[in-house]
Amino acid sequence: MTQANDKRPWHALPVEEVMDVLEVTDSGLTTEEARARLERFGLNELEEKAQRTWVKVLVGQFTSPLIIMLLVAAAISLLLGEWIEATVILAVVLISGVVGFIQETKAEQAIRALKAMAAPHASVRRDGQPQEIASSEVAPGDIILLEAGDKVPADARLIEAASLRTNEAPLTGESEPVAKTTGPLPEDVTLAETTNMVRAGTVVTYGRGVGVVVATGMRTEMGRIATAVTEVEKEDTPLQKRMAELTRTLGIIAIFISSGIFIGGLLRGIDLLDMFLFAVAAAVAAVPEGLAAIVTIVLALGTRRMAQRHVIIRKLPAVETLGSATVICTDKTGTLTRNEMTVRRLFVDGRLIDVTGEGYAPQGEFRIDGHTLDPRREQDLLVALRIAVLANDAYLAPHDGTYTVIGDPTEGALVVAGAKAGLHREHVEDVWRRSAEIPFHSELGFMATVDSEVTEPDSRAVVHLKGVPEVVLSMCNHILVNGHVRDLQDEEKRAILEVKREMADDALRVLALAYKVLPDHATPISPDTIGDNLVFVGLVGMIDPPRTEVRQAIEATKQAGIKVIMITGDDKVTATAIGRQLGLPVRMVMTGSELARIDDHALDRLVEDVSVFARVEPQQKLRIVRALKNRGEIVAMTGDGVNDAPALKLADIGVAMGITGTDVAREEADMILTDDNFVSIVSAIEEGRVIFGNIRRVVFYLLSTNVGEVLTLVVGLIIGLPLPLIAVQVLFINLVTDSFYDIALGVEPGHPSVLRQPPRSPSERIIGGRILYRFAFVAIFMTVGTLGLFVYYLQTGSLFEARTVAFTTMAMFQWFNAFNARSTTDSLFVLGLFSNRWLLLSVAITATLQGLVIYLPLFQTVFETVPLGLNDWVAIVAVSISVLVAEEIRKLVAPRLFG
Repeated sequence: MTQANDKRPWHALPVEEVMDVLEVTDSGLTTEEARARLERFGLNELEEKAQRTWVKVLVGQFTSPLIIMLLVAAAISLLLGEWIEATVILAVVLISGVVGFIQETKAEQAIRALKAMAAPHASVRRDGQPQEIASSEVAPGDIILLEAGDKVPADARLIEAASLRTNEAPLTGESEPVAKTTGPLPEDVTLAETTNMVRAGTVVTYGRGVGVVVATGMRTEMGRIATAVTEVEKEDTPLQKRMAELTRTLGIIAIFISSGIFIGGLLRGIDLLDMFLFAVAAAVAAVPEGLAAIVTIVLALGTRRMAQRHVIIRKLPAVETLGSATVICTDKTGTLTRNEMTVRRLFVDGRLIDVTGEGYAPQGEFRIDGHTLDPRREQDLLVALRIAVLANDAYLAPHDGTYTVIGDPTEGALVVAGAKAGLHREHVEDVWRRSAEIPFHSELGFMATVDSEVTEPDSRAVVHLKGVPEVVLSMCNHILVNGHVRDLQDEEKRAILEVKREMADDALRVLALAYKVLPDHATPISPDTIGDNLVFVGLVGMIDPPRTEVRQAIEATKQAGIKVIMITGDDKVTATAIGRQLGLPVRMVMTGSELARIDDHALDRLVEDVSVFARVEPQQKLRIVRALKNRGEIVAMTGDGVNDAPALKLADIGVAMGITGTDVAREEADMILTDDNFVSIVSAIEEGRVIFGNIRRVVFYLLSTNVGEVLTLVVGLIIGLPLPLIAVQVLFINLVTDSFYDIALGVEPGHPSVLRQPPRSPSERIIGGRILYRFAFVAIFMTVGTLGLFVYYLQTGSLFEARTVAFTTMAMFQWFNAFNARSTTDSLFVLGLFSNRWLLLSVAITATLQGLVIYLPLFQTVFETVPLGLNDWVAIVAVSISVLVAEEIRKLVAPRLFG
């Protein structure tokens, strides 16, 4: 559907003809018709690279160099008639492949789920009502509604364009936003000149518009050039790349080690096939083959947990950066606050009245000095609230036990305050009927309505007025006190303005309320006819209250070594008061005008001392972020508007709002908050630290146990012992046992101390420095313990018994070392033995498998094991638990020895 029936292009047709061809009206498509068109034309999506089938994923598990090496070893064993060894190797390879297949498919499912959550949305008009739907569900003929910041979901012919401009650089390369029109154009204009069209993938930078969709998916101009749409990024993170590089490096080292073992064994006269299989097993033991896959799994599971905590990760590298964040720059409205204006205080009849309740729920009390008032008995209070409700265009909309405001949030707060006193808008309008109004204008400083009592036919019209206190007081000559109207003195006006100043110092937005009885209904209404002679009734103070949970979250960031900077468009007084309520240091508050007067070098010096920026323009956020980065800070920046996009892009972690954010902001962001809540940023940082910690746990476990295995094999060969383990035993430990523990450690719950630690340096490596000494510390216990028992049982029993004991001891060392891996500094008793149930399950599974290998006759033949007695088990446990006991002592005496 790229041109009309007469072959003329859409841009050459009048709007009416376009609508006729598409068979749609201004009300938009019906739900049924939209569904039918989606079935006919398909979803509004660009074709993506074909996903790997499950067969390819499964086959991919058997293409790594080590797996191929094992398959070659199995083939050689079969050719030489060693079917038991071949069967065991193939079984181990199969088990490893199946586990890898399950891990990889789960990871891809998690990533696809994240894509779905981060999918763009579009505003359309269907069944005559505005609706928000997934962009993929936009159909030809849909009426789309466009505002600044929206990403155009499909190619559309414009019906309305109010100062509409779009950025078409992704399509035409035009750097300047293009002004849009609605009239027909000549047929032969270029793509860049079709100003009455909007194209999929472009962005609305200014104004608003309405269009009718003429092409979707691959039929759009964007589809023709196969440009990729917004999606969750699939690139490997730097961490994944480092892990893959580490695996390759260890693979090269393993080749040299296994070659040395192979040659050493041959020189000692050990059977060629036995040494070949053993060398292959040693190579497998030396390389943590599943490391790269486990990193992917941990990242995928972590991002799913973040999604459950209202954070959608768009770019996986952000997960790593989160653990290094040192500064959070956050908006105030909706992020630190509820974005629900709430009346907190009234000044009526010379008294300050506090109002309780949260948000838009019409429940709360009126109190003076802690004593509750009955508003039905307070006539002056009821007059004030009646004015607040009538000089108002907002409505309170209940829905499933919650309430939203339709209209201006400030006016919504006044409607809610009236409802708390029993003056529900619908009931008030049953009594009072509006006949005229003067809308609020900043130059006037007030809004006024003219209302008459429906129940009193002869009642006179009354002007109800609310506005800026200074303006309203200048119009008032009278005041309502205790139900009586009297003259308003100048000193009373000054006193009222002083009350207003005190309320403003508490971050309250203050409005004045007044009324005037008109002489007759025929009096024309205008600012001039209202003039003066109004009756002052009171002041009302309201605030967008801080979220109750934010103060605690900010305190948590302080403990985590993270500074919070509030950036707001509010005035300095309000910003200071909100900052103080949230627990931010407000010794130095900088305004946008002050920021504009200093150069970048001065800002670099001052930015560390500022926690609150007030009256800041969106463009100034860019300077703040740059100054912080110049000082070496790792910056997370929130934003929701089009103008926030540059700062989001420059920040180390761009955080977009999922509810109030524009498509442009979400596109530039690294992560999206689905609830627009500051607490979710802190949760994301916590999860980022947990993810990095879990990856480090897995790496430590795999490498320390692998070093222990290889060292045991090499030392045994060097000192002239028989092979302490045979190839199939090494493979069992490395490919079966490890698979359970690396997954269990990858889902280790966050420790209580995770937000009490300083941010991690971005240059900090997963392994390196003192952690290498910890590898050696653990490996020595494993080597000495395993070989010690092996030698003892060689002297007191058979080779088979000695190998069975060594095999079981090595496996059990790994079980206990998994508990060591949970923390470098905290004791198991601090963490809680049962806090990681997956680890306990892994122990149960591997212990059962180990028992089967030792006691089941079939497996005894395969693994060359013999049954062990109670005394044997006591000796094995006593030796292998030494690695756990030693680490517990070390954590008690020198917890920071290795990190």
